[in-house]
Amino acid sequence: MKRTRTAVGKSLHRSLPAMLLTALMLAGCGGGGSGSGAIDLSGLGTQAPPPAQPAAPPPPLTSAPSMQRQTAFGWVVGTDNSATSGTFAWKGVPFAKAPVGELRWKPPVDPQAWNSPRDTQQFGNACASTGRLYGPGLNNTYDATIGTTLGQTVGSEDCLYLNVWRPANDTAKLPVIVWVHGGSNITGYTADPVYDGANLARTANAVVVSVNYRLGMFGFMNASSLKNGDPLNDSGNFAILDIVKGLQFVQANIDSFGGDPGNVTLMGQSAGAVNVYAAMTSPLVANAKPALIHRALPISGGISLASELPAGSVATLARASDYAGQWGLLIVYMVIDDGLATDIPSAQAYLATQSSDQIAAYMRGKSADFVLHTVLTRLAPLGASGSGPIPDGNVVPTSPIAAIKAGKYAKVPVLIGNARDEGKLFPTLFPLAGGTGSARLLGDSQVFSTAFNYQPDAAPQSTLAQWIPSAYLPVATPGTGFDAVASRLTQLFFGASRDSVAGALASQQSNLWAYSFDWDEEPAPFDSIYGAAHAFDLPFAFGNFGPSLYANIMFSKANEQGRLALSDSMMRSIGAFALKGDPNDTSLGVAWPRWPATLSFDATPAGKAISVR
Repeated sequence: MKRTRTAVGKSLHRSLPAMLLTALMLAGCGGGGSGSGAIDLSGLGTQAPPPAQPAAPPPPLTSAPSMQRQTAFGWVVGTDNSATSGTFAWKGVPFAKAPVGELRWKPPVDPQAWNSPRDTQQFGNACASTGRLYGPGLNNTYDATIGTTLGQTVGSEDCLYLNVWRPANDTAKLPVIVWVHGGSNITGYTADPVYDGANLARTANAVVVSVNYRLGMFGFMNASSLKNGDPLNDSGNFAILDIVKGLQFVQANIDSFGGDPGNVTLMGQSAGAVNVYAAMTSPLVANAKPALIHRALPISGGISLASELPAGSVATLARASDYAGQWGLLIVYMVIDDGLATDIPSAQAYLATQSSDQIAAYMRGKSADFVLHTVLTRLAPLGASGSGPIPDGNVVPTSPIAAIKAGKYAKVPVLIGNARDEGKLFPTLFPLAGGTGSARLLGDSQVFSTAFNYQPDAAPQSTLAQWIPSAYLPVATPGTGFDAVASRLTQLFFGASRDSVAGALASQQSNLWAYSFDWDEEPAPFDSIYGAAHAFDLPFAFGNFGPSLYANIMFSKANEQGRLALSDSMMRSIGAFALKGDPNDTSLGVAWPRWPATLSFDATPAGKAISVR
């Protein structure tokens, strides 16, 4: 093979723009060409022919026969939870082959078919990432190990699994809600207890699916050494391709679980919402036949470039060129950390002797832990560790906003959600909104320990002064207080992006709604520290108030009656939207007008307080 010299590291001293402020923002969580027609969809854009299946169901294994479902790749055996949650569940269903070895940094491919019924009663692995406050820990769930694995590698690259919940008392073909978790595209996991789909499935009367996707630089990588001429591979948008692959699995198989493949809502929050917009505008989804999605429910995210936002706003989408130096940095520092070079010049000299194929093989041969350690210790201090959709012009348009304005997107009913106090979850970023410094006195380990051990029904065990620097107190001080700066940050990071994408959508369609989550009835002082913070609407949307990161500081007996009533209405409204493309439901008690009106989801301790503004 002809050796190709690779210009690795030449961009090391270029500025790596705020590529990567998206990562800071969403921890938690050129011109619109569609590129259609030139993309080879084999293995991704179309469902591969299913393997041969037995004529009759095989004998059951550990579960009742009613829990067996046939997929294109083999039978799966779920769990009958009808006595406890009123639902059936199938967890850890493979929708793609493990993207390891030669499949790292390649588009997802069909999983290997299995011949015997497969138990799908436990969540699949979380995708490999660096341990953060939002989990997971060692056990792929919310537990104390989240606090002991901060900064360490957790999860696995063998992670392309999805989960399915459906009501146990309905055999009709139900609407389908596909959930894409948030976490800045660098963290998050479907086994987070907040995302358990049982209560939403039962209350919304829908089939709920949650899908994993590759995270961080395993999910998004604009790398010259990996390009082979295939537009899917060369896009670097492996996480978006994972989500599309999950949607294709749903299209081909969800009827076996009682879902309607002709009525699929794609729902995501934070980075998950960014990915929902990326999928909506991707030619892989916009041009899919049959359609892969029929409604969209993005919460607290956007898809605008900096040039498409008011001055001072922070974009949720970086340009493809902004990521160009990331690969060079990663290779150079991995070579140094591996002992193959001692400094940047010697690393560049070594890499100049290697072909693109040799570099790709080297990078695919290193462990996930080695890659993530280099990202954490080398790239993160340079501000170059962020990840997100790459507007390559094939998988993701060069400007999704321009694509929407040109009508080149999946034109479906859209429900946009936001939380009133999004910015309060990001106190370290207050200087970007005119603050004098970080607005948090506690580190992540202290936040986790406090939240994990807090007793919400006891006397307050924390004070504002223990959490918030004096410069931001009292919190209600006009202009400089914690509330005022958080409000400005909310608009810079979330409001501007919402208005941008909503304006683009409104130019093409009228079936567009929006909500603001305004509930702030946490026990003091957390009603001020967090209020209606980013992601605090998710327990309400899923009906899950049990153990999770912020449950102990959010939910008390005193606020139980009101929050349960609010959650019920939110889930029923999501169900109405999934069923008929309109979120209006009698449980709201008010009529929900279309955008630009906003519905306020709120409650007092005693009951829901839903209104329109």
